[in-house]
Amino acid sequence: MKLRLFAVLTFLISVALVHAAPEAFEVGPAQKDQLPRGKEADGIIGDFILRNDKVEAVISGNLPLRRANMSTFYGSNGITPGCLYDLTLKGENNDQLTIFAPTQQQGTVSWVRVIKDGHDGEAVVECAVTGANHDGLARYHQYRLRDGWQGLKITTTLVNESAEVKKVSLMDKWTNFLRMGSALGIAWADAVDPADKAGYAYGLIEAPAGLAPARPYELAPGASVTITRFLAVGHSPVEALGLVAAQRGPVGQVSGTVRDTAGAPVSSAEILVRTTGDFDANVGVVHPDAEGRFAFALPEGKYSVNFTDIGRADVPQTVEVKAGTPAKLDAAMAIAAAIHFQITDANGRSIPCKAQFLAVGGTEPVNLGPINRAHGCVDQYHSEKGDFRVQIPPGKYRVVVTRGIEYSHLEQQVTLAPGVTFDFSGKLQRLVDTHGWVSADYHNHSTESGDNTCGTPDRIINLVAEHIQFAPTTEHNRLFDWRPIIDRLGLSEEIQTVSGMELTGAAAHLNSFPFQPVPRTQDNGAPVWDPDPRIAAITLRDWQGSEPDRWVQINHPDMVKDFIDSKGSGYADGGFHGLAELIDGIETQNGVTSRILLGQPFEFYKNSEGKEAVATVREFIWLQMLNRGHRYAAMAVNDAHTVYNNGVGGWRMYLPSKSDKPAEIDWRENCRHAKAGHSYLTTGPFLQVQTEDGTGPGDTTRAVGGSVKLKVRVQCTDWIDIDRVQVLVNGRQIPELNFTRAANPKMFRDGVVKFEETITVPLHEAAHLIVVACGEHSDLSVGYGTSEQAKMHPCAYHNPIFVDFDGQGFKPNGDTLGFPLPVARMSVEEARREIETNEKAPK
Repeated sequence: MKLRLFAVLTFLISVALVHAAPEAFEVGPAQKDQLPRGKEADGIIGDFILRNDKVEAVISGNLPLRRANMSTFYGSNGITPGCLYDLTLKGENNDQLTIFAPTQQQGTVSWVRVIKDGHDGEAVVECAVTGANHDGLARYHQYRLRDGWQGLKITTTLVNESAEVKKVSLMDKWTNFLRMGSALGIAWADAVDPADKAGYAYGLIEAPAGLAPARPYELAPGASVTITRFLAVGHSPVEALGLVAAQRGPVGQVSGTVRDTAGAPVSSAEILVRTTGDFDANVGVVHPDAEGRFAFALPEGKYSVNFTDIGRADVPQTVEVKAGTPAKLDAAMAIAAAIHFQITDANGRSIPCKAQFLAVGGTEPVNLGPINRAHGCVDQYHSEKGDFRVQIPPGKYRVVVTRGIEYSHLEQQVTLAPGVTFDFSGKLQRLVDTHGWVSADYHNHSTESGDNTCGTPDRIINLVAEHIQFAPTTEHNRLFDWRPIIDRLGLSEEIQTVSGMELTGAAAHLNSFPFQPVPRTQDNGAPVWDPDPRIAAITLRDWQGSEPDRWVQINHPDMVKDFIDSKGSGYADGGFHGLAELIDGIETQNGVTSRILLGQPFEFYKNSEGKEAVATVREFIWLQMLNRGHRYAAMAVNDAHTVYNNGVGGWRMYLPSKSDKPAEIDWRENCRHAKAGHSYLTTGPFLQVQTEDGTGPGDTTRAVGGSVKLKVRVQCTDWIDIDRVQVLVNGRQIPELNFTRAANPKMFRDGVVKFEETITVPLHEAAHLIVVACGEHSDLSVGYGTSEQAKMHPCAYHNPIFVDFDGQGFKPNGDTLGFPLPVARMSVEEARREIETNEKAPK
């Protein structure tokens, strides 16, 4: 009996030990759900998982085209198998790391494999780059994990197998972070959004004496060098830095709580830690948990500590850290000053909106957080609902609340006292009547794209706060669908999407939808970019099978290369022949003020060296191309990568829709109207134009008696105005069809309807007609405050209405508007000469 009991106990202990042991294994289809998640999680089938009782990590497998995302490394050698892609505390699914590339590892590798699976107490994954296939320099990276470690030991060995001396770099690379630093010989990084409460740190723990990774290291033939770092993850950078320091020597423990004077935890506080004395350095930041608690370890010494939180006075302290003697560090902070919002529509329904906090009367400008998050970006706060609370420092502010370009705005001067919560309530009235039309933006990004760190929920909140109703999912080089995040945010009644992508490379970029993402595969199953935009467009047309309503557009097009001078030779060779027939639309407007009325193909600017340079005007060349028979639709997008500055809202399109409810928007209907050019492009004015027979943008009508009558109506919300309406006939600005508030005051109004007239357009040939409505003497500052979008002018125009003059159909007249088609290699002097020649030519 005793023997049986002993055997059972032995078995249970062995099972427990096996269960507690670290693990290293390759991810197959059956293990894909074990991949950790988080904001920057990139694990796929074929990668390797390392995990223990503290952390989970992903090492990228030796797979075709393996990369974390578009911007890890650029170029033909930008793949990164064998690198650390994900690292998060176990079970928290809070990965914030795009990549850790030991010694900047990139390019092809010889193998990635499990060296130890963890059964003996140690799990190891190895990446090898043999010298035979890499110019005689072999690289071996080993990622090592044991239970109890809150991070990985990463050992790199470089071996010079050649007959010549090699200079090698031992510098590592990690991305993507905004707040980074180093202290005590340890590099640290904070989560892009501090609210995510995560931090990383790494530093050398084993290396040859005197080695300095920042300097090139010389390897003699047959020589080798080995270094080991510890890469830690924690709830904050200081916690992670302390874990690395503990690998080097003794550390002391510090713990405490931060509460307000009423005893409530201050979970939003940041605790800034610095060394003191002759080597003052920023150690990083500590993020308390939901109960205001925190704990970290640091090497022995004295540290300055500053408890800070928006809307409260700072609480500075010092702490002395000693090994073996835990230090207590508590703080009591003042009650926060804040504004509580209750924003509804006219029916009392809580609605998404944006609040701006513009400092006045000597108050310092507020900084609520990084530019790429919705809940606090510089001096704005974007909310998915009308009931929200924002902490801000005491002071005087002009508070402005908006919801895009159809609703009214709320504005109030607020003097906020310390510890006070100000109640701000109001109704946003939907002033502009857009019945039968929905707003759309076909080009936006979040962190899934890789070249930015805007959280995907933040992008969606940004979209609904600016009242974009249809936004296809267009992440760089990755099939993706925002729908699950929209549903999780409870915003399915506010915005519609369809899964798609932006196919991106060194030249033409193309957006396309719909596609079906294939989770846990490279780029979610997206195709690979091709430098010839025609091949890229054809690839998108047929990817995952033919789809008759599939949309393909060229983003921020190089009009010269794509349609005039494909080789950059200075000769008009017609661009990429056939491209115009393979695409549905081009972005004439991509996040900048319109130049549709500039009247010339060039503009001049100062380059990074302060020298004058020349750029082509996309809108003007589009007009030239229309006169040459091109019929792709013009589009207006934001191409947003942040929330503040390069956020959503500056440009949008309006397209017809059977339903005004976003949840009922049919992407096929939207796409068909976009292809047909039934769209208006605007930064604010809601423009409507049709002929007497009801023909609108994108369609063809017949001239009657040598003319066409256009019914033009322009509506604006209460913070937008226009002062000019110009009709373009075959791209030319006809002086008699130019109407301004100064010269034609009776035609312009001050209410919601700014302009409503029937304009007779005399013709002598087939023509395409475009009406432009703009505010030449106003901007968008009320709606966008201190953001770059505030400098833009109100502007709206539409895709052409085509006119059959003689019953033979519309025929383009070939007019290049007084300028030859621009070609590459145009100097400033050549461009100025062309402009002078045009000005002297008879009109």
